[in-house]
Amino acid sequence: MKNTILLLISLITATAVSGQQKYKIVAFGFYNLENFYDTINQPNVDDDEFTPNGFYHYDGRIFMDKVDHLAEVISLIGTDETPDGLAFFGCAEIENRTVLETLANHPKLKSRNYQIVHYDGPDLRGVDCGFLYNPKYFKVLYSCSNLVNLKMLDKNNIPTRDVLYIKGVLNGTDTIHVFVNHWPSRRGSSEATAPKREFAARVSKKIIDSLMAINPNTKVIDMGDLNDNPTDVSMTKVLGCVDKKENCKPGGLFNPWVDFYKKGAGTLAFNDAWGIFDQEVISSGWLSHSQSGYFYQGAHIFQRDFMITKTGKYKGYPKRTWDFNIYNAGYSDHLPTYITVLKAVDANN
Repeated sequence: MKNTILLLISLITATAVSGQQKYKIVAFGFYNLENFYDTINQPNVDDDEFTPNGFYHYDGRIFMDKVDHLAEVISLIGTDETPDGLAFFGCAEIENRTVLETLANHPKLKSRNYQIVHYDGPDLRGVDCGFLYNPKYFKVLYSCSNLVNLKMLDKNNIPTRDVLYIKGVLNGTDTIHVFVNHWPSRRGSSEATAPKREFAARVSKKIIDSLMAINPNTKVIDMGDLNDNPTDVSMTKVLGCVDKKENCKPGGLFNPWVDFYKKGAGTLAFNDAWGIFDQEVISSGWLSHSQSGYFYQGAHIFQRDFMITKTGKYKGYPKRTWDFNIYNAGYSDHLPTYITVLKAVDANN
């Protein structure tokens, strides 16, 4: 009954609580797709374990089952707010464009006609960031891949994932700038690896600062699997995010996930502690309700019961694809997140 009511009030022109003002609603998000490889041993990429003869015995049957599971989740994200679900979303841990094309063409997603932005990056495991968008809602004007050159920190550092950048137009009105990140992992301890994530954060921050120097009302979304929580230095000091909308100055960034994190919510779990690595932070240009364009409504962690492990050592955690090298018929070891934005509709139209 609850979902039915939500759908009725949000069908593209959702009635606001105050008066008869109506709004268009859009949802966008991020999802770490957890080792979303094809089954082919690619040259110059360390992907042997994700092949039929590799460690995971990763064959076509498992690949298609994983595609089906990911499509099931993505088809549902945001549909409590808008029947079309995600207008666009960033993703991480994808091997190539082929896996995204297979996902986008799945029967559960095909009607959305998702288009793809992807660049092959330098990561030794062959995983990249990707971006899928519904052309009904979003038009890409420009995209590129930005190198995170960790060798500037230490010549012994191995290559990591690029930062994907997309400039586009949302629903024909708002020009927006999206960054999709997958910052270096915490392997080796979070403290020792923190400088790598802080370096990665500066890649998007440098571009954001240049955009804000031209127009502090520029609409930016900086999203990804950041391998850091909302209260870590990379977020609070490097990106300069604030946790309250009223404290976000023109040209600044607002992080809606701080309150979630402080209340114990999370997108992944490790050693029985929840973290929120999967975040979308937005610029001040999204915050004013008295604008003609889209403005921020709310942030959401997407979870359904079938996405959670019911037994064993990972009980209560997101249901991961693998348990050691045994196929777990899971979804991802991360939960997806998404944000909803609204735009006032002229009552005369």
